[in-house]
Amino acid sequence: MTDAPNAQTLGANQAYCSSCGAVISNRAAACPKCGAPTGSRPEGVSPKSRLVAFLLCFFFGFLGIHRFYVGKIGTGILELVTIGGLGIWQIVDTILIILGEFTDKQGRKVTVWTD
Repeated sequence: MTDAPNAQTLGANQAYCSSCGAVISNRAAACPKCGAPTGSRPEGVSPKSRLVAFLLCFFFGFLGIHRFYVGKIGTGILELVTIGGLGIWQIVDTILIILGEFTDKQGRKVTVWTD
């Protein structure tokens, strides 16, 4: 006999939604029932903000500031010394950020625009 008649045993990859109480995947970015964000990120996604990386690259890309932001210190210094590869590196990085292909130091893609 269980304590509650509607009690449900959670599986290994399940959790309760903090907003509506529905059983959801613990890897879900948002509850499929109510749409509330879960605060979790998919595996392989950087905790760095894509919006911040984009703005840093757009305004200060010739200095490599966006590379320092994502932890790429070595290439940040190279970009700083070469003035963004004479602007080419800045353009390439801006395109990569917009397309969601820019990565941080650990190789995780910087894909989340805001938190």
